[in-house]
Amino acid sequence: MKNVAVILAGGVGSRLGLNKPKQFLKVAGKTVMEHTISVFQKHPRIDEIAIVMHQSYLTEAEAMVLKNKWTKVKKILNGGNERYESSLSAIYAYEKEEEADNISLIFHDSVRPLVSGKIIDDVIDALEKFDAVDVAIPSADTIIELQNEENVIARIPKRNLLRRGQTPQAFKLNVIKNAYTKALQDPSFQTTDDCGIVVKYLPGTKVYVVDGEERNTKLTYPEDVYLLDKLFQLKTAKLDEGIHLEQLEDKVLVVFGGNSGIGKDMVATANRYGASAYAFSRSLNHVDVTDIVSVKKALEQVYKKKGRIDYIVDTAAVLNKEPLMHVDQKLVDTIIDINYKGMVNVSIAAHDYLAKSHGCLLHFTSSSYTMGRAFYCLYSSTKAAAVNFVQALAEEWDSEHIRVNCINPQRTHT
Repeated sequence: MKNVAVILAGGVGSRLGLNKPKQFLKVAGKTVMEHTISVFQKHPRIDEIAIVMHQSYLTEAEAMVLKNKWTKVKKILNGGNERYESSLSAIYAYEKEEEADNISLIFHDSVRPLVSGKIIDDVIDALEKFDAVDVAIPSADTIIELQNEENVIARIPKRNLLRRGQTPQAFKLNVIKNAYTKALQDPSFQTTDDCGIVVKYLPGTKVYVVDGEERNTKLTYPEDVYLLDKLFQLKTAKLDEGIHLEQLEDKVLVVFGGNSGIGKDMVATANRYGASAYAFSRSLNHVDVTDIVSVKKALEQVYKKKGRIDYIVDTAAVLNKEPLMHVDQKLVDTIIDINYKGMVNVSIAAHDYLAKSHGCLLHFTSSSYTMGRAFYCLYSSTKAAAVNFVQALAEEWDSEHIRVNCINPQRTHT
């Protein structure tokens, strides 16, 4: 079978209260839709991708395909006002192909960016035995059915048999086509999801349910933005997976705060793998991140010697564990200057070099950035600022192909 991922991106984001569709909202450095399509682009068992968009945003979708070099995207289709019309757009587009009898359509919401490769694998495996496949997770809450509009309970179904539906939903093309053919002939037809169409109009067809995942959540309401952001952070926490340090060979790396702790280890590791890594700090060579002139001179020195800079890292920070009312003003200024102003100075000084190399700027946050801890007021707050700063700067510099990231090292022993 030819597995075609159909990305349904026809929504206009009305429930989010935005002036643009929710699939264009940026989370973790990319639009939600970019995250979603990238999963299917990278999956080895997906042969082709079709994007179904509202007609007002077809140009944006085309630009996104070119920018991300999504080689599997073969069709960008005009979606309808209703979800089922977007599904029909894909069905009509593929029913005309010579190999239509051997095509499976895998419908997925563009605003579920955390769908996993395992779910996609399980769906494709299930299609080898079934003509229709759904994805769902158990309900943690008791579900009640109302008797009428007066909010009177009619019954409480057994929770162990209830599931909350997700996507992908996948079908043999001829099956979903037949289901919709019958549905459109029904004068009382009401909009539902694609599996619901098969269940109602092809009652003899079994719809197999694959286990979904809690993190395969859908961006619907404003608070979902914050949840997705946190889920992306958890997803990328295991940095030892898929990292190939041999790619550092011949790269040029500059580390501010590179004389101790994480910075020192990074310099040693990079040099061990064939990079040219340079450390700068006040104690090592009198480079002070609170002085932008000092930072610029350090970078200029490396650039004159190597002709380029690929990575610039700022690990310089002051951690002071003390009740706020016991901290003298001089130390307050020092912490803010190094932890925040230093981050700003390094970023400003780094821009031109990284714009030339299409390189990466890396800052550090801490384990306390999500919630300030007692006696860490200044440290926690400046490290929380690093997260917001990086999110904003990553978006500002995206068009110049400069990657901006921050790492939460948890409570490491360095």
